[in-house]
Amino acid sequence: MDFYVDWVIAHPLLSAVIQFAILGTLGDLIARWIIQKKVTLPYKPPVLLFKMAEWAVLAIFIKYAFTGFTGFVSALSEHNLLPELTGFWKAFSISVAMNLQFGPFLVIMHRLLDNLVERENNWKNLDKGFYSLLWFWIPAHTVTFMLPPDLRIGLAALWSVMLGVILGFYNRKR
Repeated sequence: MDFYVDWVIAHPLLSAVIQFAILGTLGDLIARWIIQKKVTLPYKPPVLLFKMAEWAVLAIFIKYAFTGFTGFVSALSEHNLLPELTGFWKAFSISVAMNLQFGPFLVIMHRLLDNLVERENNWKNLDKGFYSLLWFWIPAHTVTFMLPPDLRIGLAALWSVMLGVILGFYNRKR
């Protein structure tokens, strides 16, 4: 664990990029496997590499948002615009602020990048992505923001795998 934490501290953006490129793409693959009810490579190798690059780009946005919204909530408390928050309530406040302000941008950006990578013009069911901010990401990131800062991006990347599993079952063919 020390090696991982040291690596994240020494390379905050690179570690975020690598973790999301691998785990975010894995979440996409698992969703496709569940939907198709078979484990095959659903993308041609070049598309798979572009999917990894897509997640790498998203990781940079996410890393900055994690840092920025942690500071944002702290600044609101310092200026008496929020009460002094600790523990669960601080984590919950950061998660709500980030997911309600940054989340819609990320949902749209994710779909835009998906469309570019997959050469589609698919904007169907975008509302489901917005709803996931409420039922999945706010609770998930509340847990995430209860961790030390150096472990947060790793857990967020793992959550993207879990969301892939959930969405795969939700969208599977009957």
